[in-house]
Formats: sequence, C-alpha cells, structure tokens
Amino acid sequence: MGFIGWIVLGLIAGALAKLIMPGKDPGGIFVTLLLGVVGAFIGGLLGSWIFGVGIEQFWSITTWLLAIAGSVIVLGIYRLVVGRTKAVKG
Repeated sequence: MGFIGWIVLGLIAGALAKLIMPGKDPGGIFVTLLLGVVGAFIGGLLGSWIFGVGIEQFWSITTWLLAIAGSVIVLGIYRLVVGRTKAVKG
C-alpha cells in the first residue's frame, strides 16, 4: 500500500475510533484524525509482530481491523496522557 493509502486509511480509522470512543477530545477532530494515522501505523506493526499479519492491502478486512484497533489504542493513550496533564494544570 502506498503513502496516500496509509494516510486515507489512517484518517478513516481515526474517524471510526472517534465513533467507537465518543467524548470530548483535547485537540479536536484534527488531532483525532492525525492520531488515526499514527494508530493505523501502530496497528500494522502490532499485527505483524503478534499475528504475523500486516497492513499490505487497502481493501482487506484485516487491514481495517488492525488500523481501527491501533487508532483506538492511540486515542485512549492520548486521552489518558493529555487529560492527566490538564487535570494537574487546572
């Protein structure tokens, strides 16, 4: 899958992660979508390390599940880290 495919996959996975984990995010939708791109990458790495399956084909269900799972994980970690720093400041 090419670079543009990664970006599109990550943006869509980030939007789906936001639907799975609703709520107010620090940084807004733009940050959430960027986290989706990072999450898609991390999901692909974890999938290849743990299951021996990577993100090679754009239209594969495995690709989408790994990208969405990675995006949910990254979004959750981001909420924990940023939420904690806001609580300390406020």
